Amino acid sequence: MEWKAFLIKYAEIGTKGKNRILFEEALMNRIREVLEPVGAFTVSREAGRIFAEAEGSYDFDEAVAALRTVFGIAGICPMVVDEDDSWDHLVRMVCDYVDSRYPDKHKTFKVIARRAKKSYPIESMQINSDLGEQLLLRFPELKVDVHNPQISLHLEIRHRVYLYSEILPGPGGMPVGTNGKAMLLLSGGIDSPVAGYMVAKRGVLLEAVYFHAPPYTSERAKQKVLDLAGIVARYSGAIRLHIVNFTDIQLAIYEKCPHDELTIIMRRYMMKIAEHLAAENGCLALVTGESLGQVASQTIQSLAVTNEVCDMPVFRPCIGMDKQEIVDISEKIGTYETSIQPYEDCCTIFVAKHPVTKPNLRIIRRSESRLDDVIDGLMEQALSGVETVVCRGK
Repeated sequence: MEWKAFLIKYAEIGTKGKNRILFEEALMNRIREVLEPVGAFTVSREAGRIFAEAEGSYDFDEAVAALRTVFGIAGICPMVVDEDDSWDHLVRMVCDYVDSRYPDKHKTFKVIARRAKKSYPIESMQINSDLGEQLLLRFPELKVDVHNPQISLHLEIRHRVYLYSEILPGPGGMPVGTNGKAMLLLSGGIDSPVAGYMVAKRGVLLEAVYFHAPPYTSERAKQKVLDLAGIVARYSGAIRLHIVNFTDIQLAIYEKCPHDELTIIMRRYMMKIAEHLAAENGCLALVTGESLGQVASQTIQSLAVTNEVCDMPVFRPCIGMDKQEIVDISEKIGTYETSIQPYEDCCTIFVAKHPVTKPNLRIIRRSESRLDDVIDGLMEQALSGVETVVCRGK
């Protein structure tokens, strides 16, 4: 069967009242963006419905896969479209659809008609009844079940006729870009790509920062992060990844500060740099992949000390998850296999054997004071050498 179009269903957007059109427009723009490589589609809106109609041939599976990356979509309905709304043609269209789509007719069904074209001479309830009767005459094996049918035949009569019976699940959430922009601290691990995905699902446009420490981290570690950004960008749209050379700052901390405080102090300077880049690029928050208690730098005391250097909100969407829950999401979105590649990031290279788990802010500040003679210059050097790469969905 040739599917001419898709009806796009959304959920939360429908609650947005007078602002709904802004969310619909953002959703339509994203749909156009992901379908462009698949084929020529016309994306339109009509009375609470969004349609994506093919202008020529296209790969159905590719189109569905692309639409399943669009936040804001609750359901994807492949549709048959026809211009002729005469009654005899409607009966023939619906019967042929059932015959083609459901070879085994030993099923229950229900017809759900929507007469959006009010000039149409037959009312919706009558269409339901009369089409149901015609289907039973054509296929005696069918049975009507208006409460829990195996087949729900949706028929919409507008300026054209739309027919569908399947709703493929979308990712849900809100269209990207409808909730501002944030800076994701992206490492090569499992957690931070998941955090980026989850915040993008709530409509946040992402930029990202990666802290590179050559020669202690390799170009393959850097490429791993670029690959992860590309995978997250399937869902979030293009991500501008800012690559910061963090080597000299890490070496200074390693040389001058107590080793059990290395991770916390390094993390504080990462947050400072990320916040600086966020402000420069119009971001309103930082995003990290931290999960409470997962490692020493993620105890509640450590997170409080890390947060102290930031004025911006810090979003941690993984904060209440255990590791397996995060892994499950990473497998679902396709980042897991890349994340587990054995290329170290700058944090794991300089980690202490026995890191402090309950850091005291006063003591941490006192340790940081040992950097006073060098840190401003090192920060300026790191920020002036930032490399920015645009990562698109792959």
